[in-house]
Amino acid sequence: WWALNALGVSVVPLPADARTAELAWVLEHSDATRVVAIAARHALLAKALPRIDRVVPVIAPDHRGAMPSPIHAAPQADRAPDRATECALLYTSGTTGRPKGCVLSNDYFLHAARWYVSVGDLATLRVDVERIATPLPLSHMNAMAFSTMAALATGGCIVQMDRFHPATWLASVRYAGATVVHTLGVMPAMLLARAPSREERAHAIRFGFSPGLDPAHHAAFEQRYGFPLLEAWAMTETGAGGITIAAREPRHVGTRCIGPIDAAVDACIVDADGVPVTDGNAGELRVRARGADPRRGFFTHYLKDRHATEAAWADGWFHTGDTVRRGPDGQLHFVDRRQNVIRRSGENIAAIEVESTLVRHPQVASCAVAATPDELRGDEVIAFVVLRAPIAAAERAALAAALVTWTLQELAYFKAPGWVAFVDTLPVTASQKLSRAELATLAREAPRQPYCVDVRMLKKRSEP
Repeated sequence: WWALNALGVSVVPLPADARTAELAWVLEHSDATRVVAIAARHALLAKALPRIDRVVPVIAPDHRGAMPSPIHAAPQADRAPDRATECALLYTSGTTGRPKGCVLSNDYFLHAARWYVSVGDLATLRVDVERIATPLPLSHMNAMAFSTMAALATGGCIVQMDRFHPATWLASVRYAGATVVHTLGVMPAMLLARAPSREERAHAIRFGFSPGLDPAHHAAFEQRYGFPLLEAWAMTETGAGGITIAAREPRHVGTRCIGPIDAAVDACIVDADGVPVTDGNAGELRVRARGADPRRGFFTHYLKDRHATEAAWADGWFHTGDTVRRGPDGQLHFVDRRQNVIRRSGENIAAIEVESTLVRHPQVASCAVAATPDELRGDEVIAFVVLRAPIAAAERAALAAALVTWTLQELAYFKAPGWVAFVDTLPVTASQKLSRAELATLAREAPRQPYCVDVRMLKKRSEP
């Protein structure tokens, strides 16, 4: 990456879990001219490359001798690289549609490094000391732009794991002498699910950088493993240009607090009509860099998609599509992705809130919640549930009712599932994130399937 960067060459990291169609899309859309891949990936690439309209040579890491001739001239071959030069092309996860290519400049990565080094407080990075361990792939901005660049900027060490292994994660970070760890999503929950051991606090970890943490697990994890998990928020598009982090007390553990607005960031929270909401009310978060250049530190643009780029920056603000609320002390609390909000009988329901409740049921291994069409209410809540142990078909109705009862103990009646679909797996993207687009398709069809149980009659308003 850095050797190519010195030559002004942009890199397109390919997710290790990507399969034929996903690889073909990225290689075609990115106009990649060469692929460097270990031998184990060549067979898969051989299936993907015939699907695109040009020849792309595949090179092994130990390649020696002349490089294959370029297919066409580089668009900026006559320019010396500078801060604005494209450094990398990272693709969004595709949770809401086909992945978009985010063009990221050298300044994007340098800005991320400067931000991380400047955070301080619980996230203080010491020069020539830190070892930052991450199981997150370098095809994600978290690992590529933040942990890796922060280690580079502070003279530290990056401990890049091949992936997240719950059974050996603790032993790996202890062996490496990691002082900072990066996690994401369900990783802390998976560690909490393991049997306790005496070694859980025998480590050198000072803090964990953990966006997307389930609030139900936050305090329990910190108590058990003995270090703070710092909630944060950013997107590939925002980089460190519009980022937040809860790195100082009070962190409001267990409330999805993502910290205050950074001094270098302008932010507003608006309703569906673009009107600012009052504190305590949820709305879409919009951000921009403070000062003369509102796009400083953000992605440059979506490759080959000027319309999407300008739509994202409508009215001079970057429209995140994420729903947050501002607390009385000015700190932001994450609510949900805007597209994951279910509109039932005039009530907005955050899918992630229902998911966080259901997943705590002892028989639920994982779940995902979406909207399914309802003739009376517009949308109804449907929960796709993966169980820890299989059950007979005759037992589904009773367990579905039990899950509704469980939810009603925690959430308002209208948020409980009206349908429960028992499935073996949840749809995920190549980066192992939940595929909301595929889930939405399943949600429209599932009520007509035998594995789905109708529990709408159990959703009744309880008396206060």
